[in-house]
Amino acid sequence: MEPRLDHARTDDEITATFEVMRQMRPELVADGYLARIRALMDHEGLRLLALSDDGVVRGVAAYRVMDMLYCGRLLYVDDLVVDERVRSRGYGARLLERLEQEGRALGCSEIQLISRVTREQAHRFYFRQGFGIECFHFRRRLG
Repeated sequence: MEPRLDHARTDDEITATFEVMRQMRPELVADGYLARIRALMDHEGLRLLALSDDGVVRGVAAYRVMDMLYCGRLLYVDDLVVDERVRSRGYGARLLERLEQEGRALGCSEIQLISRVTREQAHRFYFRQGFGIECFHFRRRLG
């Protein structure tokens, strides 16, 4: 059976992405996950793409469309995670391929994402997928 790529829209579909998303975001808690995703969808335009194989979520991409002065309309990937138990099976490449299709359909000129400097395996994957490092992302916490 071929893996399925669908947008998670219902409460059950969103909730089914939690265990995979938590592998990248361990600070997330199950009780607040659905409400947080719903709030981001409603107020920030977040979209959640789930890749399922044999009825089990194996990969998740959270993304949104933005307009920036320097590059125009872009698809920004907040999170892209494949279940650590099934990595290197092409799921990540399938998610990115679908994100490219979504970006083109939505009139985007590029895809952008941020990856922490410590995620060397992810960087190798992104390089293989044709991504390049173009800038530094600076961060300063408030409060």
